[in-house]
Amino acid sequence: MKPLRALLCGAASAALAAAGLTAFVTGQASGATADAAGLGGRWYAAAPYLMPLDNNPPDASAIMDATGLKAFQLAFVLAPNGGGCSPTWGGTAPVSSDTAVAGVISSIRAKGGDVSASVGGYGGTKLGQNCSDAASTAAAYQQVITKYQLKAIDFDLEEPEYENATAIAHEIGAAKILQQNNPGLYVSVTTAGTADGTGWFGKQMLNEAKTQGFVPDNFSIMPFDGGFSGAAAQTSALTNFNSILQSTFGWNAATAYAHEGFSGMNGRSDTGEFFSQSDFQTVLDYATGHGMARFTFWSLNRDRQCSPPDNNGTTSGTCSSVPQAAWDFAKYSVKFAGATPPSSPPPSSAPPSSPGGTCTAAAWSSGAVYTQGNEVSHNGHRWKAKWWTQNEEPGTTGEWGVWQDEGTC
Repeated sequence: MKPLRALLCGAASAALAAAGLTAFVTGQASGATADAAGLGGRWYAAAPYLMPLDNNPPDASAIMDATGLKAFQLAFVLAPNGGGCSPTWGGTAPVSSDTAVAGVISSIRAKGGDVSASVGGYGGTKLGQNCSDAASTAAAYQQVITKYQLKAIDFDLEEPEYENATAIAHEIGAAKILQQNNPGLYVSVTTAGTADGTGWFGKQMLNEAKTQGFVPDNFSIMPFDGGFSGAAAQTSALTNFNSILQSTFGWNAATAYAHEGFSGMNGRSDTGEFFSQSDFQTVLDYATGHGMARFTFWSLNRDRQCSPPDNNGTTSGTCSSVPQAAWDFAKYSVKFAGATPPSSPPPSSAPPSSPGGTCTAAAWSSGAVYTQGNEVSHNGHRWKAKWWTQNEEPGTTGEWGVWQDEGTC
């Protein structure tokens, strides 16, 4: 998803979206006993992200028992680190010889659940960058679908591929081919969120989809790491993104919402934003109230309290940095799917607000010249320059601007 996911990874129709998921292509991973038709309802649309090989992977079966969750979004399928157009997990583990992820999938299906695979993510080399065209990109992803007998796939289109028009054309073309060649395949497209919905590259990606005549089950944005302050900023971004979908595809608001998804980040984000359980509930209410097509988050690896508790200080790939009971955030996905999670005791203390304190960095000045690495304070946040700048106010150019938001002081 965004900078943290670089750390973490280092290691169609409106009717379908509105009515929920129908039967999917048959099959299952070796040893699995799940329903061959796949999951019904909204489960694939509710599947949170799980890294099965990195960041202290939690036991998926334990999460299912504790929350009632049935679907998992496994991350991430990438090109090999050494180059080539064949699928790997995280750039290092070839799908062709994998047994570890297949074992995870089998254990999930044995309990009546299922998985989707997410391709791309933040960081690493994507297949759309390495493969020569859409057909070869699709062929690589088809290997993943065939090996694991997938009924769902997510295209997580971010940096650095996000800014490569040719690579994005390969990915969108591949998604269209897979959709055509695997009847009933659930396809989501996930991309960056900004205050106005999505940025320039996100809009170009949508235009590419329109040009190719491709409509997935949903286009989802990630409203975090862009100066967001809780749920109100996120729902505002979702409203703005709905307008972008309307103008791009000629849909009315209801049709756009039926093709729109939310992908959040639980707990402390890379830039020091905090998203608590109450924020998730607010966005969930917005999503269900507007008939949105997807509600997910990054990630289950983080859906547990840090030990010892670290409720303000750092962002972790293995815990949320907010007070919580284990798998609190997964329960919002369960609710979106239409199920009722079991109750659990509340966290030992209230979720934190943004950390207080005084900014120690010098205040930003419009007349000063700043170079890469310079830090300033502005509007209660600490900011770091990504490159040379003068008279560019922090917080006004979004996450793709010169200033990196390092959180509140």
